[in-house]
Amino acid sequence: MKSGFLAILGRPNVGKSTIMNALIGQKIAIVSPRAQTTRKKIQTVYTDDRGQIIFLDTPGITKAETKLGEYMDDEIEETVKTADAAMWIIEPSTFIGAGERKMLSLLAKSHKPAMIVINKEDLAEENKIARTKETYSQAYQQAVLELGKAKDIEAAKDVKILACSGKAGLHMKDLMQAIFDLLPEGPLYYDPDTLTDETEREIASEYIREKCLLFLDKEIPHGIAVEIMKMKERTTANGEPIVDIEASILCERESHKGIVIGKKGAMLKKIGSNARHDIEEMLDCKVNLKLWVKVRPGWRDNDMNLKSLGYNKKK
Repeated sequence: MKSGFLAILGRPNVGKSTIMNALIGQKIAIVSPRAQTTRKKIQTVYTDDRGQIIFLDTPGITKAETKLGEYMDDEIEETVKTADAAMWIIEPSTFIGAGERKMLSLLAKSHKPAMIVINKEDLAEENKIARTKETYSQAYQQAVLELGKAKDIEAAKDVKILACSGKAGLHMKDLMQAIFDLLPEGPLYYDPDTLTDETEREIASEYIREKCLLFLDKEIPHGIAVEIMKMKERTTANGEPIVDIEASILCERESHKGIVIGKKGAMLKKIGSNARHDIEEMLDCKVNLKLWVKVRPGWRDNDMNLKSLGYNKKK
């Protein structure tokens, strides 16, 4: 039986969360076209007759410009250190920039088994996929030769590079088997019915933030956080269960507050109604969702605010 922890790595918007959701067959991690959609490690579990994979979805690699950015960098490095193996997700491209070089260095120094996955296969021609495989195979081997250990060099020559599409569901079965092949033998770490260690409160918060990312323009989403103030189940007069949720959408500027609320509250209503739909599907019951918008200047650079929102920077 194979089992282990797999770090999912890559730049923002390459489809890390989309692939993870497709592999486990359920939406846990939020997705959007915005960079920095994933801000902290999200853990999900997949179990079948072959064993168990614990997926560790990480933030996209970017240049840290705030304390939140530094926290996200720490999450990536710590995840690679503690994982049994790594899956680096890229797009069809032969470009090797600073972010790619940083990832190559991180993987080579980790001495962990790794594979490279080219996502969005459906959007690229076959020759571009082939060139991407050749470029990244050579770059990975070179990084391991320079920074790895002697035992890593032979493994690097045979690094597995697969092409797939998380959004279109292409080659997901092949990818799942390749992951099992990469992992060591081991026991089940979680009950077979476990899907994630994220709490319902955390997932609800992320669903609300996802709608902010989807519906708000320009740089506003990067300065937004969501804080669940109340989440409690009760029974209606008809005997049906309903969950009351009260949440605050935090933004950094007073001018942003008006944009989040929208004309006559239209934007806030749109965010709330769409988020409520996802939360009801998750909880399998009716949800009474109330949203407020609050201004919290500079929260991304405030240690106390980051900690209260669950972004606990590691020492």
